[in-house]
Amino acid sequence: MPELTISNLGCALLGLLRQNPASGYDLRKIFSTTAMTTYSDSPGAIYPALKRLQQQGLIRGSVESGSGMRRRQVFRLTARGTAELKRWIRRPLVRADVIRGLNEVMLRFAFSEPVAGPSASVRLLRSLETELTSYIPELHEQLSAGKATMPMSGRLALESGIKSYECLLQWTRDALRTYERNKKE
Repeated sequence: MPELTISNLGCALLGLLRQNPASGYDLRKIFSTTAMTTYSDSPGAIYPALKRLQQQGLIRGSVESGSGMRRRQVFRLTARGTAELKRWIRRPLVRADVIRGLNEVMLRFAFSEPVAGPSASVRLLRSLETELTSYIPELHEQLSAGKATMPMSGRLALESGIKSYECLLQWTRDALRTYERNKKE
């Protein structure tokens, strides 16, 4: 079976539908009222994404009675959808994920445990730790090499990025320790 291309919004929808079957309206409400607000709650984004997922055989919609006489389409993950979600979560982390895709990395991590188990969460965290541990020194080298010629705003912006990555590395190590402690309990 060929590998599918699924957008981050599509993966977010799959992850949410893995937790609970939902209508498009229910999903829009999640995106507008939770920390997942980075994803569009626009009907022009959600409904076409749901349609693509359904055409790919990753979700199935069924019409159900809603409140009063209103009927609504409720979407559920298919076995293929679950398999694709697991494949996406387990995909090896690479440097580009750290540089340009941290939102996706955190989305994968957020769904990792309920979809693929604690071991998938730990694998993802260890991979993130490895990438950050090798990338942060490179950023420090860039800062040292360019300090003399960089405008102050550029230097400060790079320092901000470095501090963000260092904070993420500390969080990653804390999260790994949390998984270790929970394993012992």
